[in-house]
Amino acid sequence: MPVDPDVQNLLNLLVMMNRPPMSAGDAQTARDAFRMLTVTLRQPQHVIAVGEVTDITIPGPAGDIAARVYRPSQPPGQTSTIAFFHGGGFVIGDIDTHDNQARRLCRDVGAVVISIDYRRAPENPWPAGVDDAGAATRWIADNIDAFGADPTKLAVAGDSAGGNFAAIVAQVCRDAGGPRLAAQLLIYPTVDFSQNPRKYPSRQEFADGYFLTTDDMIWFSGHYLTDTTNVTNPHISPILGDLAGLPPAVVVTAEFDPLRDEGEAYAQALAEADVPVTAIRFDGLIHGFFDLAALSPACARASDRTCEALAQVLAETRD
Repeated sequence: MPVDPDVQNLLNLLVMMNRPPMSAGDAQTARDAFRMLTVTLRQPQHVIAVGEVTDITIPGPAGDIAARVYRPSQPPGQTSTIAFFHGGGFVIGDIDTHDNQARRLCRDVGAVVISIDYRRAPENPWPAGVDDAGAATRWIADNIDAFGADPTKLAVAGDSAGGNFAAIVAQVCRDAGGPRLAAQLLIYPTVDFSQNPRKYPSRQEFADGYFLTTDDMIWFSGHYLTDTTNVTNPHISPILGDLAGLPPAVVVTAEFDPLRDEGEAYAQALAEADVPVTAIRFDGLIHGFFDLAALSPACARASDRTCEALAQVLAETRD
C-alpha cells in the first residue's frame, strides 16, 4: 500500500525544509535538530497525561544514570514495570525527546515506566550505553517494590537503537541468571551490524526519502562503533546471539522502514528458537511512527496496537 497520506505530508514538509543531511554535521547539531522536532515543536495538548512523573538517578558502571519514572493514573497496587530505552541511533535521543513515547507506554499498558538516559556516542561509544541499560535494568529489578512492585512482570522496551538495547539486555539477563524478564518490546529495532547489503532488501528499497536514511545509519554506526571488527558480537548484533530461553517478545515494524527486514528477521529467529513472538508490520508507515500519533490517525492506531500487544503479553505472565 502507499505511504499513509498524513505521513507523506510530513515527509513532504521535511523535503521542503531543505535541511542539510544529518551526516553532514556533528552530533550536537543533529541532537539540536532532533530536539526541535520532538520537544520544542510539540504542542501542549499532545502531551499524554499520566499519573505522576519523577526524575531520579540510578547507579551505573560509570556514575549515576539519569532516569525518569512515569506512573499510571490508576489506584496504587502491584502492576507491571517497564525499563524503556530511547532511540536516536545511539547518538541523538534522550529522555526528553522520547518523553511522549514513555508516557504512551505508561498510560496504555498501565505500567510504571522508567526511561533510561544512558550514555551516548560519540562521547561514549559501545559498550557504554548498553552497559548502562543492563545496569539500570538490574537496579530496577532489585528495587521493584518502589515501582510496579510485581517482580514477575518486569519488561524491557525500546525503539530503534533502544530496541537494540532491549534485545541485548534480554540476552544478558538470561545469561546472568536474572533478573527474570516477563517481556521484551522491540519497536523497529536495529539488530544486525554485519552490513550484508543483500541480507535485508528494505535497507536498499527505502534507503532515502522515508525519514531514516542509509546515510543516517552509516553516520550513527560510525559514531557508535569505534571498532568495526567486532560487529558480530551479540552485544552489538543481537540477532547473532543464542536466542533460546528469552522472554516473550513483541516486535513491531513499519512497511517503509529500512530496518523493516532485519526486525522481521529477528522475530522469525526468535520464533525458531521457540520464543513466543507477536510480530506486527504496520503497512503504510515509516520509522518513527510510535511518536507520530498526533500527526496521523494511522500512527495512532499502530501505537495503540503496539501497547495492546505488550499489555496482553504481560497479562499472560504467570509465576
